[in-house]
Amino acid sequence: MNILIINGSPRETGRTTQVTRELHKSYQSSFLDLSQLSLPIFTGEPHQYEIEEVKVLTEAIEKADGILLATPEYHGAMSGALKNAFDFLNSAYFAHKPVALVAVSGGGKGGINALNNLRTVTRALYANALYANVLSKQLVLDPADIVEKGTLRKNAADGIHELVNELTLYAQVSKQILEAKQNV
Repeated sequence: MNILIINGSPRETGRTTQVTRELHKSYQSSFLDLSQLSLPIFTGEPHQYEIEEVKVLTEAIEKADGILLATPEYHGAMSGALKNAFDFLNSAYFAHKPVALVAVSGGGKGGINALNNLRTVTRALYANALYANVLSKQLVLDPADIVEKGTLRKNAADGIHELVNELTLYAQVSKQILEAKQNV
């Protein structure tokens, strides 16, 4: 089962980057780190799909059975780096793939707007979205949840564990359904 964790933060030392790197180690998942991947600003020009960084992005999504998206909240929305990455993709990359959402906030009541923004862009409810099967369960981590360098306090770690288990379960079911359809 290939679960892909995507760090949607462009900051190399940000909390989202630290948390996703720790999750990648803990769950031995695939990992796409937007703080390390220098994607150009999406223009829609066909030549952009030949750029190596764009190929890394599209291949990682294609190979994933399930995706955990993590983002900081910037000005009430997901990071611009993550939105820019999504602009290189379309519904063919996400169709029938379960997606879990995590926001890492700067504190207070931050994070929920980023999750709502992510859900709007990734859900399957209208034609211009990415057509992902977004899980109902989602998680906001704030600074109090992070002990140091991405390590989570027990209650936050338990929440992540439940979310990853649910994502894995749905990824297994989706994979079985797709394989059954191919055999018909």
